[in-house]
Amino acid sequence: MLDMPTIWAVIIAVALLAYVILDGFDLGIGILFPLGRDRDERDTMMNSVAPVWDGNETWLVLGGAGLFAAFPLAYSILLTAFYAPVIAMLLALVLRGVAFEFRFRTRRRESRNYWDWSFIGGSAVAAFSQGVMVGAFVQGVAVENGVYAGGWFDWLTPFTVLCGVSLMVGYALLGACWLVIKTEGPLQRRMRNLQLPLGAAVVLLILLVSFGTVLENDAVRDRWFSFGSLWFLWVVPLLTLLLAAAYFFAVRADMEVVPFLLALGLFVASFAGLAVSLYPYLIPPDITYREAANADDSLTFMLVGAVFLMPIILGYTVYSYWIFRGKLRLGEGYH
Repeated sequence: MLDMPTIWAVIIAVALLAYVILDGFDLGIGILFPLGRDRDERDTMMNSVAPVWDGNETWLVLGGAGLFAAFPLAYSILLTAFYAPVIAMLLALVLRGVAFEFRFRTRRRESRNYWDWSFIGGSAVAAFSQGVMVGAFVQGVAVENGVYAGGWFDWLTPFTVLCGVSLMVGYALLGACWLVIKTEGPLQRRMRNLQLPLGAAVVLLILLVSFGTVLENDAVRDRWFSFGSLWFLWVVPLLTLLLAAAYFFAVRADMEVVPFLLALGLFVASFAGLAVSLYPYLIPPDITYREAANADDSLTFMLVGAVFLMPIILGYTVYSYWIFRGKLRLGEGYH
């Protein structure tokens, strides 16, 4: 049934997915930044995302603000449960943004190296923190009487660490594929050589995380493997395997754009698998998105604004990518 809570759940899911697939590759470039062999290569890597990286993070703001306004109960519980990784992620994104601008303003080599490592560290910590939060969300959140009932470190388990590492590797794959599109010469060749091993690592980690999800969450295991489970759910893992096969074929064929699109497809398929596994729970394993939703009148009022806001965000995102399309050569760039 398409009611207001469902509409807002879809809006927030779309915003978070857009953030992951758009900001993912520029976080991946930060993770791969040590592979830049000299200042020119590192400048090229950073300039490949300089015009779009801050716009990509708009989707995170939209998702977080939407969760706060549309599902205040879920926002209060999840933020309390994930205080540590949320704070780590936000501080890392701030450090990364500062490093992004300051490294182009300094003339001293020592200072530039400091900002380079700040950019690397900020990107890695932000990616890892996001993966940890996804893992902690999947394994469940302790709730009593509508408030968080767990401890400060409940989010930290071997499974959440696996999810954090997996997202870092996935973002690195997106970053490598993006640099293959945007660069040329030795840097492009090195990134192209990374596509196969990173792709294989991502597929393996998807399998490990999927297996861990089944072990961590009884409801997910029952949904996928019980006698009465819905057979069409298995379209998602089948699609993931087909995307993986197509990705390896495209990389072997030395394509540039297609591997990036297929890598994004792997993220979309993984997101879809997570959604069908946990539906309709917004706070697993107890609170559904309808139970956590704000009043329908409030959701309707906010929807009017979202109807105008989302096309604007989508429009300037598409426009910025179109304007700054094409190869980026040494000496060229936003800075």
